[in-house]
Amino acid sequence: MKILGIGNAIVDVLCKVEDNFLDKNSLTKSTMKLIDQNEFKTLLSLINIEETVSGGSVANSIVGLSQLGNNVGFIGKINKDSLGQKYEDGLKKEKVNYLYNKKKEPIPTGSCLILITPDSERTMCTYLGTAGKINDQDIDGAIIKNSEITCLEGYLWDEGEPKKAFEKAIANSNKVAMSLSDLFCVERHKLQFLELVKNKLDIVFANEQEILSLIDGKSFEDVISFSKHFKKDIIITRGEKGAVAINFNEVFECQAKKGLNIKDLTGAGDLFAAGYLHGYINELSKKECLEKGTELSSKVIQKIGARL
Repeated sequence: MKILGIGNAIVDVLCKVEDNFLDKNSLTKSTMKLIDQNEFKTLLSLINIEETVSGGSVANSIVGLSQLGNNVGFIGKINKDSLGQKYEDGLKKEKVNYLYNKKKEPIPTGSCLILITPDSERTMCTYLGTAGKINDQDIDGAIIKNSEITCLEGYLWDEGEPKKAFEKAIANSNKVAMSLSDLFCVERHKLQFLELVKNKLDIVFANEQEILSLIDGKSFEDVISFSKHFKKDIIITRGEKGAVAINFNEVFECQAKKGLNIKDLTGAGDLFAAGYLHGYINELSKKECLEKGTELSSKVIQKIGARL
């Protein structure tokens, strides 16, 4: 297998809201907040659902890679319930090898409310459910060893058991790619993430805000200076400023596409990672990898939802 993704198996519930909805519910725009089942039900009762799809950050990237013709798989924990079946069916429809054998669990399959404001920014409220209970026993080391790259998400670091799964995955991987996932996620686990970036990961995906927080940087020049210390791909997306790949003393840039009809920024980073990794495993140049990532992210933000 080319790439194996391990991440939170989450069913996305997409909803359009006004900015004041975020204020009224003490939500910070463009971030992800973990909530319990009761809070999830309360928020759900206040909104109109646009669409329900199987999601999760790494899963979105893996689906994007499959759509480009790559042999990929995914491990994420779901319950043997209706949402779990919907999740599994969604991956299989996209020709992703789903490599977790679901069973009846005491808590339901995880869900994420994706609140889309008029500026197309997305704010996420995630009830992890069963996804947050993935552990090292759910991870097959042999499958990881037979994959060229293991793709992980920073969100997995949020609870004890998933962290053990994360560490087992890294220990058995040939190469590891990881997304820092979210600003609040970086701030919660800054020291551990910094250790991962410096010593454990081969490919790092982050947006400018996340990487600046990670290194306590003041400017993008600080990011470049930091990244040049490492012989690994550190990939930073910068919105309208495009994207940059840094590997030791080499810096590559790609401009953002102009004149897009942006509808929803959900999945922009996930699909960028898919495009970049597609280029990487097919031995394209760093510049071409950035261009493929930019192409996919540009497409997904012109539709509602995190998948093409």
